[in-house]
Amino acid sequence: MSETTNPADRGAGPRVLVITAYYKEDRALIERTIRSVAGQTAKAAGVVVDHMLVADGFPQDWIDGAGVRHLRLDRAHGDYGNTPRGVGSLLAISEGYDAICYCDADNWYEPNHVEACLKAAEAVADVDYVIARRTMRRPDESVIPIGDEPIRSHVDTNCFFFLPGAFHMIHHFAAIPKALSGIGDRVFYAALQKAQLKAVALAQPTVAYLCLWIPIYRAIGETPPEGAKPAVDHSGADRYIATLTPREKVILSRLTGLPFG
Repeated sequence: MSETTNPADRGAGPRVLVITAYYKEDRALIERTIRSVAGQTAKAAGVVVDHMLVADGFPQDWIDGAGVRHLRLDRAHGDYGNTPRGVGSLLAISEGYDAICYCDADNWYEPNHVEACLKAAEAVADVDYVIARRTMRRPDESVIPIGDEPIRSHVDTNCFFFLPGAFHMIHHFAAIPKALSGIGDRVFYAALQKAQLKAVALAQPTVAYLCLWIPIYRAIGETPPEGAKPAVDHSGADRYIATLTPREKVILSRLTGLPFG
């Protein structure tokens, strides 16, 4: 962790910022996320773990007294949290944090998440980012007996742990056009892979992902819970790209970090 932007600001140990984008999630879900970040074991070793919640147009006033940073965007952006993540990330870079990660408002971390990510980064030279793993959880927090997707094809947003060598890439979260935001994490990960940054993956899951995807429950023979959603339809993104002019595809490539056209 020697690549910190502002060494004078480090304090006793590395400084990590966890960014939580939220929209209209229930208070109980957000409180669970806050508790999981506050309870990180890395703090006992002198690591500073700060938590920033970014309201995407619908701020909840109680968060001001929850012991976290609270950033209020004045309107909703409807892009699956990409804009609030991007805004929070730029602030983290400007303020000299050593690592940036995300925990969406309906998910939570295991207590050793930050500690495990830092240890993985320290074990390999010149790592740019760490890939955590997740367990799928039912609304009652029980584990769904299904494996995560292979990291060669997909990494969920909550599983990224960015170090300074990857900071130049994460502005893409805010730059991805809304028409592609439903697959924004996949677009972003493809850009990371294209950039050939150095990553290390954790062996054990440290992220708890609240799963409300109907296909996951169908795959294990369970009735989906109330409020469950169908799989994201990727065809809209394909149709959007097909409408673009050559010049618009050049711009899209610059925004996303991926070649189009």
